[in-house]
Amino acid sequence: MNLVEIRRELHQIPELGFQEFKTQSYLLDKINAMQTDRVEVKEWRTGILVRVSGTNPNQTIGYRCDMDGLPITERTDYPFQSTHEGQMHACGHDFHMTIALGSLKHIIDHPVENDVVFLFQPAEEGPGGALPMMESDSFKEWKPDVIFALHIAPELSAGTVSSRPGLLFANTSELFLDFSGKGGHAAYPHLTRDMTVAASSFVVELQQIVARNLNPLESAVVTVGKMESGFVQNAIAESARLEGTIRTLEAATINVIKQKLERLIQGFEISHECKIAVDYGANYYQVYNEQEYVDIFAEAMTANNINYQEANPAMTGEDFGYMLKDIPGFMFWLGVDSVSGLHNAQLKPNEDALEIGVDAVINTIQAIYAR
Repeated sequence: MNLVEIRRELHQIPELGFQEFKTQSYLLDKINAMQTDRVEVKEWRTGILVRVSGTNPNQTIGYRCDMDGLPITERTDYPFQSTHEGQMHACGHDFHMTIALGSLKHIIDHPVENDVVFLFQPAEEGPGGALPMMESDSFKEWKPDVIFALHIAPELSAGTVSSRPGLLFANTSELFLDFSGKGGHAAYPHLTRDMTVAASSFVVELQQIVARNLNPLESAVVTVGKMESGFVQNAIAESARLEGTIRTLEAATINVIKQKLERLIQGFEISHECKIAVDYGANYYQVYNEQEYVDIFAEAMTANNINYQEANPAMTGEDFGYMLKDIPGFMFWLGVDSVSGLHNAQLKPNEDALEIGVDAVINTIQAIYAR
């Protein structure tokens, strides 16, 4: 199997959450080409579940990869750039799917004792595919006893793997705020309720929620990444929109932040004589790794000459956390040595990491079954 070729073909067809129709079709073609009487395939929305029967099964291990791209216009110099305008695999899901296909092929060609389920999950970037996939009949029928996944890490050298027991990724929530006031001519501000001013002031006040309301040891981030207001330079805006994210290391902290945020909204509605609607969008549970499986993983990597290092907790978010909340397992980073980071239009992962990623997955499956 030519992993580089597959990755480049997938890179050209990024699709947003639950719109991965071309991606699903491409993956099914590759999976069906491996079909044997030991392989069962189910489609779920734009995702895919594949079960490979073991030679003498008494448990099931799950391996999950995500499928969707991001609404980002690619700015690499690749000759195989995205063919979908305004969409890019800027989080490495093209790598994730390629590694899953390579691992699937190996497990089919080299049977293991127990069953293995490969989950190709859509909509990780939003609106969130893990929870609805877990609620499906197909997932419940093939529910794994243990599950794991990987995510590329641009800052690590190509092929280095990294994980840690306990918290790996943060609890996250999207944040959307819509301000409604009264617009008018710039020459008559006293007749208006200016939402550019209201939203700008709100962004500044928002930072004090973490700085002055939380214990400094309870790490949290509230970031506004996008702001929109107004249409022309000489008119006062009657509406504004803020888009951002909330991230915390403790599950309870995110609720505290939302409570403080809603009190802040109430005050702003009075002081700026406006209405503010809040939408928390997709919410992701923390990625919490089981000590037992991280130890098995670390030992397997060292035994197979794959460089392993201990990770630090990160404020990144992943809906794989919902799977780990319900099923024991872990997630790990795979180094890809890119100057540009995740969600960057110039992300260029080192393709040398693909083979090492497949080796890491295969060796982990074998080590879990051998424990």
